[in-house]
Amino acid sequence: MLRGRRCECLVIDRLLAAARIGRSGALVVRGEAGIGKTALLEYAIESSSDLRVVRASGMESETELAFAVLHQLCAPLLDRRQRLPGPQRDALGTVFGLNAGSAPDRLLVGLAVLSLVSEAAAERPLLCVVDDAQWLDRESGQALGFVARRLLEESVAVVVAMREPSDDFRGLPELVVEGLQDADARELLTSAVRGPLDERVRERIVAEARGNPLALLELPRALSPGELAGSFGALDALPLSAPVTETFVRRLAALPEQTRLLVLVAAAEPAGDAALLRRAAERLGIPGEALAPAQRAGLLEIGARVRFRHPLVRSAVYRAASSGDRIRAHWALAEVTDPDVDPDHRVWHRAQATPGRDDDVAAELERAAGRAQARGGLAAAAVFLERAVGLTLDPAGRAQRALVAAQAKHVAGVPDAAVELLATAEVGPLDELGCARVDLLRAQLAFTRHRGRDAPPLLFRAARRLEPLDAALARETYLDALSAAVYVGQGASHAGLVDVARAALSAPPPSHPPAASDLLLDGLATRFTAGYAAAAPLLKRAVAAYTGQDISSREELRWMWLSAHTALDLMEDEAWQTLATRCLQIARDSGALTVLPATLGERIYAHAFAGELAEAEGLLEEQRAAREASGRCHPSYTVLAVVAWRGREADASEVIEPLAGEALALGEGIGIIHADWARAVLYNGLGRHEEALIAAERASEPPESQAVFRWAVLVELIVAAARTGHAERAAGALQRLSTMTRASGTEWALGIEAGLRALLSDGDAAERLHREAIDRLGRTRVRVELARAHLRYGEWLRRERRRSDAREQLRTAHTMFTAMGVEGYAQCAERELLATGEHVRPLEAPTRVYLTAQETQVARLAREGLSNPEIGARLFISARTAEYHLHKVFAKLAITSRTQLARVLPRETSATVAV
Repeated sequence: MLRGRRCECLVIDRLLAAARIGRSGALVVRGEAGIGKTALLEYAIESSSDLRVVRASGMESETELAFAVLHQLCAPLLDRRQRLPGPQRDALGTVFGLNAGSAPDRLLVGLAVLSLVSEAAAERPLLCVVDDAQWLDRESGQALGFVARRLLEESVAVVVAMREPSDDFRGLPELVVEGLQDADARELLTSAVRGPLDERVRERIVAEARGNPLALLELPRALSPGELAGSFGALDALPLSAPVTETFVRRLAALPEQTRLLVLVAAAEPAGDAALLRRAAERLGIPGEALAPAQRAGLLEIGARVRFRHPLVRSAVYRAASSGDRIRAHWALAEVTDPDVDPDHRVWHRAQATPGRDDDVAAELERAAGRAQARGGLAAAAVFLERAVGLTLDPAGRAQRALVAAQAKHVAGVPDAAVELLATAEVGPLDELGCARVDLLRAQLAFTRHRGRDAPPLLFRAARRLEPLDAALARETYLDALSAAVYVGQGASHAGLVDVARAALSAPPPSHPPAASDLLLDGLATRFTAGYAAAAPLLKRAVAAYTGQDISSREELRWMWLSAHTALDLMEDEAWQTLATRCLQIARDSGALTVLPATLGERIYAHAFAGELAEAEGLLEEQRAAREASGRCHPSYTVLAVVAWRGREADASEVIEPLAGEALALGEGIGIIHADWARAVLYNGLGRHEEALIAAERASEPPESQAVFRWAVLVELIVAAARTGHAERAAGALQRLSTMTRASGTEWALGIEAGLRALLSDGDAAERLHREAIDRLGRTRVRVELARAHLRYGEWLRRERRRSDAREQLRTAHTMFTAMGVEGYAQCAERELLATGEHVRPLEAPTRVYLTAQETQVARLAREGLSNPEIGARLFISARTAEYHLHKVFAKLAITSRTQLARVLPRETSATVAV
């Protein structure tokens, strides 16, 4: 047990004990430099003789090299790579340079590492230790944070030490290490000092160290034995409030010049390669024994690798060196680094050794950026390009490289750095196309950072500027501007959106046969200028193109939500289902996990309108896992459709109100409208039509710029107005809706219109319209609307005193709503049946088995035939965790095999299963 660290050691002991019995866990050990984090990691390692240990350490000089720390950690486990699913195996091979391939999605890399450590832990419990995580490269940090969050039923313990909180590990259990108590500090100090120690000196050191163990060990080294014993001047000799690093710098300053330079070379070489250090020493003309004084001073030790006494030593050495000495050190390392084996480290050292501008080195950095990007090292590529900007001689070339570097920073998720590089690019000189690309990137950054009302006008300006320079890119930018404006909705200027649409229509047409995106652009631009009816034929062509088989996955994924929402806007249920399903499959198959939450959202909405609420809820769990894994912080509104149709007021309010507040704060009109639509659906289902009318009218207020989803809002408005006696308001809304439904012409559209007209009609006309609605909607997949049509017809028949006929329709509606889990409307149907004199007999209460959301999803995927590795990949968990959940499902349902799931787990199941 470490002195004064009993509680901290017990936390680590519990983590290791859990790993031994198959319960994974992660721990972030956080505290200031020298506080004892590394000692706690060593304690964890020493306490793990029965575990397999893999370790890595971040290095300040290596923070820009993609996957550097991840490679350290995974290298001992790579012999198990062949056991991973194909996409994961290929992803690891690409980022570690074991095979060629396109850059994989970073989340796919994280999933591969999760599977790799799970495979290793299946043989023997595993301890993963990462020190100095504040210096992790971006890619390694994201992958390790992903793994730490997704571990569950493996035998893995992850311990990460860092100084400050990190977004990569946010939300994980933390152990904050504080300074030692004075009594423990005195004991540690006494144990470190050989010889007499004056009491006044002891108390001064304890006070200055403030409980920092490294300071307690290092500050006495600044004093001679006589001063420690209390001779005159001891108190003045002690550096007041000096950081520990200053003691290292003073010890370094006392060494011979050649020793200092060689220690600096070791600090600048991140891998700790002793052979490389010796070759650099030879190149500098320094004998190898020059390191001996540094070893005797306790600054570093030389074995198979070079290891500094503490990471602070490395940092202190490098920061204290003069710029001239740093240049000499990096020059020597560049000279002795093999350009074939390690070209990236070599060019990085060359760049650091170049004090002025050098186009040759800049060009080499550009090539290194290309290699990094091919491995998926987006952040590393961006840094190489950023350094190349500073080395470029020609101002025009420097501006062009700054623009490329800014784009790389944007893709790598470093928007602030991208903005700074854009400022460099704008100094120029840039040609007109370059200036237009600056505008475009600035607009894309605005949408990425804020996803609010600033993006549409910026994208519009960029598109206008691109028109005479790159017509194809201009058209793509116009489509981005329109899609951003649709997303912003009522937060955008209506006139501004119309201006974008008009400009898009007047832009040069494509030089090739129009692609799906060209058709979508023309259709949406027409939608915003000439209205729904005029745009419908064009939009139908666009949807048909997107549902075709010859469209590229890049184009489909780029505008997938817009193409799918357009199909929804046209009320083309088959096309909508096809697009939602295909986009989700492409995202999964290609490993494009960063867009997976959005593609899942489309599928969730499609399930909800089809009345497949249990399926939608299962995908919500997958979407939650995907958003958590990708670190997405923007709100997702897809849950609104599920809670609205489900009809549980308390549950719905807990979801709708916070999301509406977030949408309002972010200026996302689409979220505000969807929240009001959800309120209207909920309250109509609960029979509180006045409240539904208020919400629906509020959602219908924005102008025609909010194209998508307008008809769904009008449906709820007409129902609420008709039920509350506001016939004129209902008729006006129906007239607006009819313009859309007639232009759409689908069974869904015409069926909805017929059902709503029936609400406002009497006699034979009403009955004919009710039957038409049921007939048309019966040929679609929108089962919720079909059930509502049966309910309305049954209500009308009851008012006509045709109780027998009414019961038939109401029974059908009640059965459908109950099977779908649409509880609010099911209760409406039940009340209507009671009013006809029929008592709804409750079903015999079955035994209820409660599954968690994740157990339900695992069981559902297993029922569909997915293997444990496939389930793990789908839900961002390991195959072993999927197996663990499946065993729990088997035990709860009293079954023994997957084949029995089809019997005990209905197709439309929820977390409560009746058996």
